[in-house]
Amino acid sequence: MKTDITTEADIKKLVYTFYDKVRQDELLAPVFNGIIKDWGPHLEIMCQFWATLLLYTKQYKSDPMSKHLPIPLERAHFDRWLLLFHATLDELFEGEVAENAGKRAASIARIMIHVKNIPN
Repeated sequence: MKTDITTEADIKKLVYTFYDKVRQDELLAPVFNGIIKDWGPHLEIMCQFWATLLLYTKQYKSDPMSKHLPIPLERAHFDRWLLLFHATLDELFEGEVAENAGKRAASIARIMIHVKNIPN
């Protein structure tokens, strides 16, 4: 039986499972594996980011937008990222916080698409 996201261990499970998929995805892997040389520290930062968003831990204090703006991304990248993120959520969790994670991911993608001025 699946449970909701309630602990930092749950966040770690989400982040590591999701980015395992990203690192193997035919569309996303070339982009992200080309930029991120050492995944360990990046995954820990992602755990801090999602723990801050979902569990309100206030661990993440940086600006993700400025780090992602230079990355050459198209709408297809965002669509795949969201597909994999939602698939990972559905595979591992269910509940209010998990639903919030999906909404937050969609919002992040929408904002980045808008800021990067990516056409429909």
